[in-house]
Amino acid sequence: MTSVTLGASISVVEVTNISRHGFWVLLNDEELFLPFAEFPWFRDAAVGKILHVELPSPNHLYWPELDVDLAVESIRQHPERFPLVSQIRA
Repeated sequence: MTSVTLGASISVVEVTNISRHGFWVLLNDEELFLPFAEFPWFRDAAVGKILHVELPSPNHLYWPELDVDLAVESIRQHPERFPLVSQIRA
């Protein structure tokens, strides 16, 4: 008997936890924290909309139901490279 090779994982990005301060995204083997203070688009979003995240390319996250696109580097604490910021106030 031979075993069948399993397919590639389709879940390379997922939201792993949400708190009142922000949420965590697992991207491959790296966990990134998105604080609501720095990413206010998510503050009042429904949990289901935050959980629905896609990875259109290796360095690009997209939340289709919120129409939010983020470069992974903007989450990794390199805001100086991404001068556009939300106009939403806390």
